[in-house]
Amino acid sequence: MILAAGTLAQASFSTASVGLPALAPALRSHYRLSLGETGIVLAAIGIGMLFTLLPWGLLADRLDERAVIAVGLTLAGLALGAAGMTATYPTLLAALIAAGAFGASVNAASGRAVMSWFGAEERGLALGIRQTAIPIGGALGAAVLPALGSTRVAFFALGGSCIVGAAVAAVFMRGSPAQEPELVDVAGPLRDVRMWLLGGGTALYLTAQIGITGFVVLFLHEHRHVSTHAAAALLAAINVLAIGARIGSGRISDRLGTRLRPLRAIGIILAVSTATVAVLLDAPLPQALDGEHAAAYRAELRGRVRVLAAKAITAYEETLSRAARAGVDDLRFLAQAQDALARLKSALADDAKPGS
Repeated sequence: MILAAGTLAQASFSTASVGLPALAPALRSHYRLSLGETGIVLAAIGIGMLFTLLPWGLLADRLDERAVIAVGLTLAGLALGAAGMTATYPTLLAALIAAGAFGASVNAASGRAVMSWFGAEERGLALGIRQTAIPIGGALGAAVLPALGSTRVAFFALGGSCIVGAAVAAVFMRGSPAQEPELVDVAGPLRDVRMWLLGGGTALYLTAQIGITGFVVLFLHEHRHVSTHAAAALLAAINVLAIGARIGSGRISDRLGTRLRPLRAIGIILAVSTATVAVLLDAPLPQALDGEHAAAYRAELRGRVRVLAAKAITAYEETLSRAARAGVDDLRFLAQAQDALARLKSALADDAKPGS
């Protein structure tokens, strides 16, 4: 419950912190922003977080994580709502910086809650799941925000999302279990060179990641003349892939018993993929399909899906047959499973008929 509540609370804020680039073309048009001003607006939430992450973390150490998240997200929601009422670049910037400053509470406190409730042997997976909140929120923001029609409505929706996250945290989060303090000297990590190296290295990772995701919609829309909705769909797809990557890397780090080896591998992959993106910046885009070719493509895709589904059904049937021969206690479940497979085979056969 703690993990689910923390993940949802984080996702509610990530719709703004990660999903905001989906509004970049609309923001630039509505506020008449230059390219540089647009970049500052997209970075404004991060700027606000920069100055308050540490204070929120120290506050979470001394108070209840639930209160920290609930108060911070409520104030962030109000700031985002205020952003929807702005009419000038400076006021928009101020509102977004305030939203980031307040919303940083969930980054600090939800991570601390997961660290407290899960042991070292499962902490990587738990943190990976919690970290999926960031791309989940980003994917949701990228998919929904461009369809809302105006920047004002979009900011109101983002504010409402944060307030919902605050309510979830207030109801379902619980204080960390009592345990002996692992760190007596709070300033100790600041004197540890390894912490600065780790922080600086991961900051370089994020420089590439945020630089691409922050401008991908605006770049595709203005430089490659892709529609805003199609460009935002790509941003949503990037975040969907990131969900699996975060869970997988957390699970791998648990199995290896180290966080640094997966981190190094991620750095190499990120460097190669970023260089590939740079090479392909002006590569030809896929051409839109006409009606005839689109129909042929759909027919080919359906055929391949039928083949994969038929193979899966065969594998399940063999499994059920072995279970029946071995003798299972729940004969009712066996019969229901066999009946469901028969219906699925019948549906696939109907789909394969001409004209279906």
